[in-house]
Amino acid sequence: MIACKLNVMKPHLLKIALSPSSSFSIRQDVVPFFFDRWHYHPETEFIFIKEGNGTEFMGDNIRPFRKGDLLLVGSGLPHYWHCSEEYYKEDSGMNCEAVVAHFHPLFLGEKFMELPENKIIRELLKNSKRGILINETIKDQIVELLFEMLKASDCKKLLLLLNALEIIANSNHKMLCTESFVPNHDASQTETINQIYAYSLANFHRKITLEEIAAVAHLSPNSFCRHFKSHTRKTYSEFLQEIRVGRACKLLIENQLTIGHICDASGFNTFANFYRYFKLITGKTPQQYQQMYNRKQAA
Repeated sequence: MIACKLNVMKPHLLKIALSPSSSFSIRQDVVPFFFDRWHYHPETEFIFIKEGNGTEFMGDNIRPFRKGDLLLVGSGLPHYWHCSEEYYKEDSGMNCEAVVAHFHPLFLGEKFMELPENKIIRELLKNSKRGILINETIKDQIVELLFEMLKASDCKKLLLLLNALEIIANSNHKMLCTESFVPNHDASQTETINQIYAYSLANFHRKITLEEIAAVAHLSPNSFCRHFKSHTRKTYSEFLQEIRVGRACKLLIENQLTIGHICDASGFNTFANFYRYFKLITGKTPQQYQQMYNRKQAA
Protein backbone atom coordinates (compact mmCIF):
# COMPACT_ATOMS: atom_id res chain seq x y z
CA MET A 1 0.00 0.00 0.00
CA ILE A 2 1.32 3.47 -0.84
CA ALA A 3 1.95 5.52 2.28
CA CYS A 4 -0.32 8.53 1.84
CA LYS A 5 2.12 11.20 2.93
CA LEU A 6 1.45 13.58 0.05
CA ASN A 7 -0.38 16.79 0.80
CA VAL A 8 -2.54 17.08 -2.31
CA MET A 9 -4.98 19.93 -1.78
CA LYS A 10 -5.24 22.80 -4.23
CA PRO A 11 -2.48 23.23 -6.81
CA HIS A 12 0.05 25.18 -4.79
CA LEU A 13 1.67 28.27 -6.32
CA LEU A 14 5.32 27.63 -5.59
CA LYS A 15 7.42 30.78 -5.35
CA ILE A 16 10.92 30.18 -6.66
CA ALA A 17 13.58 32.13 -4.77
CA LEU A 18 15.90 33.91 -7.18
CA SER A 19 19.08 35.73 -6.26
CA PRO A 20 18.98 39.48 -7.04
CA SER A 21 21.93 38.85 -9.36
CA SER A 22 20.33 35.92 -11.23
CA SER A 23 17.63 35.60 -13.89
CA PHE A 24 17.17 31.91 -13.19
CA SER A 25 18.03 29.39 -10.48
CA ILE A 26 19.70 25.99 -10.56
CA ARG A 27 20.40 23.71 -7.62
CA GLN A 28 21.15 20.11 -6.69
CA ASP A 29 18.74 18.63 -4.12
CA VAL A 30 19.36 15.62 -1.89
CA VAL A 31 16.18 14.97 0.11
CA PRO A 32 14.32 12.04 1.75
CA PHE A 33 11.58 12.41 -0.88
CA PHE A 34 10.62 15.00 -3.49
CA PHE A 35 8.29 17.94 -2.77
CA ASP A 36 4.97 16.13 -2.51
CA ARG A 37 2.40 18.80 -3.16
CA TRP A 38 0.44 19.31 -6.38
CA HIS A 39 2.01 22.61 -7.42
CA TYR A 40 2.79 24.94 -10.30
CA HIS A 41 4.93 28.00 -10.87
CA PRO A 42 5.28 30.67 -13.58
CA GLU A 43 8.83 29.51 -14.28
CA THR A 44 9.72 26.71 -16.69
CA GLU A 45 11.51 23.84 -14.93
CA PHE A 46 14.28 21.49 -15.97
CA ILE A 47 14.53 18.45 -13.70
CA PHE A 48 16.99 15.57 -13.86
CA ILE A 49 16.16 12.68 -11.53
CA LYS A 50 19.57 11.49 -10.41
CA GLU A 51 18.16 9.15 -7.75
CA GLY A 52 14.57 8.18 -6.94
CA ASN A 53 11.48 6.52 -8.33
CA GLY A 54 7.72 6.63 -7.95
CA THR A 55 4.67 7.98 -9.74
CA GLU A 56 4.69 11.22 -11.71
CA PHE A 57 1.57 13.34 -12.13
CA MET A 58 1.78 16.08 -14.74
CA GLY A 59 -1.40 17.76 -15.91
CA ASP A 60 -3.61 14.91 -17.10
CA ASN A 61 -0.68 12.48 -17.49
CA ILE A 62 0.32 9.71 -15.07
CA ARG A 63 3.52 7.72 -15.52
CA PRO A 64 6.17 5.99 -13.41
CA PHE A 65 9.32 8.05 -12.97
CA ARG A 66 12.74 6.61 -12.23
CA LYS A 67 16.41 7.40 -11.94
CA GLY A 68 17.73 9.00 -15.12
CA ASP A 69 14.53 10.76 -16.22
CA LEU A 70 14.99 14.28 -17.63
CA LEU A 71 11.98 16.54 -18.10
CA LEU A 72 11.00 20.05 -19.10
CA VAL A 73 7.95 21.28 -17.20
CA GLY A 74 6.28 24.35 -18.68
CA SER A 75 5.08 27.54 -17.02
CA GLY A 76 1.85 27.04 -15.06
CA LEU A 77 1.70 23.25 -15.55
CA PRO A 78 0.58 21.52 -12.30
CA HIS A 79 2.77 18.57 -11.35
CA TYR A 80 4.37 16.53 -8.61
CA TRP A 81 6.48 13.44 -8.11
CA HIS A 82 5.06 11.01 -5.53
CA CYS A 83 7.97 8.83 -4.44
CA SER A 84 7.64 5.10 -3.87
CA GLU A 85 6.45 4.09 -0.40
CA GLU A 86 9.89 3.01 0.81
CA TYR A 87 11.13 6.63 0.71
CA TYR A 88 8.54 7.67 3.32
CA LYS A 89 9.56 5.07 5.91
CA GLU A 90 11.33 6.41 8.98
CA ASP A 91 15.05 5.62 9.07
CA SER A 92 14.94 4.20 5.54
CA GLY A 93 18.40 5.61 4.86
CA MET A 94 17.23 6.39 1.33
CA ASN A 95 17.42 9.74 -0.43
CA CYS A 96 16.14 11.21 -3.67
CA GLU A 97 18.46 13.42 -5.68
CA ALA A 98 17.75 15.83 -8.51
CA VAL A 99 19.27 18.74 -10.41
CA VAL A 100 16.56 21.37 -10.84
CA ALA A 101 16.65 24.60 -12.87
CA HIS A 102 13.89 27.23 -12.95
CA PHE A 103 13.73 30.07 -15.44
CA HIS A 104 11.06 32.45 -16.66
CA PRO A 105 10.00 31.82 -20.29
CA LEU A 106 11.10 35.39 -21.07
CA PHE A 107 14.30 35.13 -19.01
CA LEU A 108 16.30 37.01 -21.68
CA GLY A 109 13.62 39.61 -22.31
CA GLU A 110 10.57 39.67 -24.55
CA LYS A 111 12.31 41.42 -27.48
CA PHE A 112 15.14 38.89 -27.50
CA MET A 113 12.77 35.92 -27.40
CA GLU A 114 10.76 37.40 -30.30
CA LEU A 115 13.81 37.40 -32.60
CA PRO A 116 13.21 35.15 -35.65
CA GLU A 117 16.30 33.10 -34.71
CA ASN A 118 14.52 32.07 -31.49
CA LYS A 119 11.41 30.68 -33.17
CA ILE A 120 12.26 27.05 -32.35
CA ILE A 121 12.89 27.92 -28.69
CA ARG A 122 9.58 29.81 -28.45
CA GLU A 123 7.83 26.75 -29.87
CA LEU A 124 9.65 24.48 -27.41
CA LEU A 125 8.60 26.59 -24.42
CA LYS A 126 5.03 26.59 -25.70
CA ASN A 127 5.09 22.80 -26.01
CA SER A 128 6.62 22.46 -22.55
CA LYS A 129 3.24 23.53 -21.11
CA ARG A 130 2.23 19.94 -21.89
CA GLY A 131 5.35 18.57 -20.18
CA ILE A 132 8.26 17.16 -22.19
CA LEU A 133 10.19 13.94 -21.56
CA ILE A 134 13.64 14.52 -23.05
CA ASN A 135 14.73 12.08 -25.76
CA GLU A 136 17.26 9.44 -24.66
CA THR A 137 19.52 10.26 -27.62
CA ILE A 138 20.30 13.76 -26.32
CA LYS A 139 19.76 13.25 -22.59
CA ASP A 140 23.46 12.85 -21.72
CA GLN A 141 24.28 16.12 -23.51
CA ILE A 142 21.61 18.03 -21.58
CA VAL A 143 22.56 16.50 -18.23
CA GLU A 144 26.18 17.49 -18.81
CA LEU A 145 25.08 21.08 -19.53
CA LEU A 146 22.96 21.15 -16.35
CA PHE A 147 25.92 20.08 -14.23
CA GLU A 148 28.07 22.73 -15.94
CA MET A 149 25.42 25.35 -15.05
CA LEU A 150 25.75 24.44 -11.36
CA LYS A 151 29.30 25.79 -11.25
CA ALA A 152 29.36 28.28 -14.16
CA SER A 153 29.62 32.06 -13.96
CA ASP A 154 26.43 34.09 -14.50
CA CYS A 155 27.01 34.85 -18.19
CA LYS A 156 28.12 31.29 -18.92
CA LYS A 157 24.94 29.95 -17.27
CA LEU A 158 22.78 31.84 -19.76
CA LEU A 159 24.74 30.50 -22.72
CA LEU A 160 24.56 26.94 -21.38
CA LEU A 161 20.80 27.23 -20.85
CA LEU A 162 20.26 28.52 -24.39
CA ASN A 163 22.46 25.72 -25.72
CA ALA A 164 20.40 23.10 -23.86
CA LEU A 165 17.11 24.55 -25.11
CA GLU A 166 18.39 24.65 -28.70
CA ILE A 167 19.47 20.99 -28.58
CA ILE A 168 16.06 19.92 -27.26
CA ALA A 169 14.20 22.12 -29.75
CA ASN A 170 16.05 20.48 -32.64
CA SER A 171 15.31 16.93 -31.45
CA ASN A 172 12.27 14.69 -31.29
CA HIS A 173 10.68 14.75 -27.86
CA LYS A 174 7.65 13.28 -26.16
CA MET A 175 4.92 15.59 -24.85
CA LEU A 176 3.14 14.10 -21.86
CA CYS A 177 -0.20 15.89 -21.48
CA THR A 178 -2.99 15.74 -24.04
CA GLU A 179 -3.53 18.72 -26.32
CA SER A 180 -6.90 19.36 -24.68
CA PHE A 181 -5.46 19.74 -21.17
CA VAL A 182 -6.00 23.22 -19.69
CA PRO A 183 -4.57 23.93 -16.21
CA ASN A 184 -7.13 24.93 -13.59
CA HIS A 185 -5.59 26.90 -10.71
CA ASP A 186 -8.89 27.86 -9.08
CA ALA A 187 -8.76 26.49 -5.52
CA SER A 188 -12.54 26.17 -5.29
CA GLN A 189 -12.54 23.96 -8.39
CA THR A 190 -9.48 21.86 -7.60
CA GLU A 191 -9.61 20.93 -3.91
CA THR A 192 -12.16 18.18 -4.47
CA ILE A 193 -10.27 16.63 -7.37
CA ASN A 194 -7.07 16.58 -5.34
CA GLN A 195 -8.75 14.85 -2.39
CA ILE A 196 -9.75 12.18 -4.91
CA TYR A 197 -6.12 11.86 -6.05
CA ALA A 198 -4.86 11.38 -2.49
CA TYR A 199 -7.50 8.77 -1.65
CA SER A 200 -6.84 6.90 -4.89
CA LEU A 201 -3.08 6.76 -4.28
CA ALA A 202 -3.68 5.30 -0.83
CA ASN A 203 -6.22 2.68 -1.97
CA PHE A 204 -5.55 1.77 -5.62
CA HIS A 205 -4.41 -1.73 -4.61
CA ARG A 206 -8.01 -2.76 -3.88
CA LYS A 207 -11.40 -2.26 -5.51
CA ILE A 208 -12.72 1.30 -5.10
CA THR A 209 -16.44 1.55 -5.80
CA LEU A 210 -18.01 4.56 -7.47
CA GLU A 211 -20.14 5.18 -4.39
CA GLU A 212 -17.04 5.12 -2.17
CA ILE A 213 -15.01 7.61 -4.17
CA ALA A 214 -18.06 9.83 -4.73
CA ALA A 215 -18.47 10.01 -0.94
CA VAL A 216 -14.86 11.17 -0.60
CA ALA A 217 -15.73 14.02 -2.95
CA HIS A 218 -19.05 14.71 -1.16
CA LEU A 219 -20.89 14.23 -4.44
CA SER A 220 -23.52 11.87 -5.78
CA PRO A 221 -22.10 9.18 -8.10
CA ASN A 222 -23.51 10.90 -11.21
CA SER A 223 -22.22 14.32 -10.17
CA PHE A 224 -18.84 12.80 -9.31
CA CYS A 225 -18.48 11.26 -12.80
CA ARG A 226 -19.22 14.60 -14.48
CA HIS A 227 -16.97 16.56 -12.13
CA PHE A 228 -14.01 14.21 -12.48
CA LYS A 229 -14.14 13.97 -16.26
CA SER A 230 -14.52 17.74 -16.69
CA HIS A 231 -11.30 18.29 -14.72
CA THR A 232 -9.15 15.38 -15.91
CA ARG A 233 -10.45 14.61 -19.44
CA LYS A 234 -10.77 10.95 -18.43
CA THR A 235 -13.11 8.71 -16.46
CA TYR A 236 -12.26 7.71 -12.90
CA SER A 237 -11.88 4.11 -14.03
CA GLU A 238 -9.29 5.17 -16.65
CA PHE A 239 -7.45 7.24 -14.04
CA LEU A 240 -7.34 4.32 -11.58
CA GLN A 241 -6.08 1.90 -14.23
CA GLU A 242 -3.26 4.33 -15.11
CA ILE A 243 -2.14 4.43 -11.48
CA ARG A 244 -2.23 0.62 -11.33
CA VAL A 245 -0.29 0.21 -14.57
CA GLY A 246 2.27 2.74 -13.31
CA ARG A 247 2.73 0.62 -10.20
CA ALA A 248 3.09 -2.50 -12.32
CA CYS A 249 5.75 -0.80 -14.49
CA LYS A 250 7.81 0.00 -11.40
CA LEU A 251 7.58 -3.58 -10.12
CA LEU A 252 8.48 -5.01 -13.54
CA ILE A 253 11.57 -2.80 -13.68
CA GLU A 254 12.64 -3.94 -10.21
CA ASN A 255 12.27 -7.56 -11.43
CA GLN A 256 11.86 -9.02 -7.94
CA LEU A 257 8.32 -10.44 -8.21
CA THR A 258 6.57 -12.88 -10.52
CA ILE A 259 3.99 -11.56 -12.99
CA GLY A 260 1.27 -13.07 -10.79
CA HIS A 261 2.46 -11.19 -7.72
CA ILE A 262 2.78 -7.96 -9.72
CA CYS A 263 -0.79 -8.36 -10.93
CA ASP A 264 -2.04 -8.64 -7.33
CA ALA A 265 0.22 -5.91 -5.92
CA SER A 266 -0.95 -3.45 -8.58
CA GLY A 267 -4.63 -3.89 -7.73
CA PHE A 268 -5.78 -5.93 -10.72
CA ASN A 269 -8.32 -8.62 -9.86
CA THR A 270 -7.62 -10.89 -12.85
CA PHE A 271 -4.76 -11.64 -15.26
CA ALA A 272 -7.06 -10.80 -18.14
CA ASN A 273 -7.66 -7.25 -16.83
CA PHE A 274 -3.98 -6.84 -16.01
CA TYR A 275 -2.82 -7.73 -19.53
CA ARG A 276 -5.64 -5.81 -21.19
CA TYR A 277 -5.07 -2.49 -19.41
CA PHE A 278 -1.29 -2.80 -19.38
CA LYS A 279 -1.15 -3.19 -23.16
CA LEU A 280 -3.82 -0.53 -23.69
CA ILE A 281 -1.84 2.06 -21.72
CA THR A 282 1.77 1.13 -22.53
CA GLY A 283 1.33 -0.49 -25.95
CA LYS A 284 3.23 -3.57 -24.71
CA THR A 285 2.60 -6.72 -22.72
CA PRO A 286 4.16 -6.82 -19.22
CA GLN A 287 6.87 -9.19 -20.49
CA GLN A 288 7.66 -6.96 -23.49
CA TYR A 289 7.89 -3.90 -21.23
CA GLN A 290 10.28 -5.68 -18.86
CA GLN A 291 12.44 -6.95 -21.75
CA MET A 292 12.57 -3.46 -23.29
CA TYR A 293 13.79 -1.97 -20.01
CA ASN A 294 16.39 -4.73 -19.54
CA ARG A 295 17.75 -4.11 -23.05
CA LYS A 296 18.09 -0.39 -22.33
CA GLN A 297 19.98 -1.12 -19.13
CA ALA A 298 22.31 -3.52 -20.93
CA ALA A 299 23.05 -1.08 -23.77
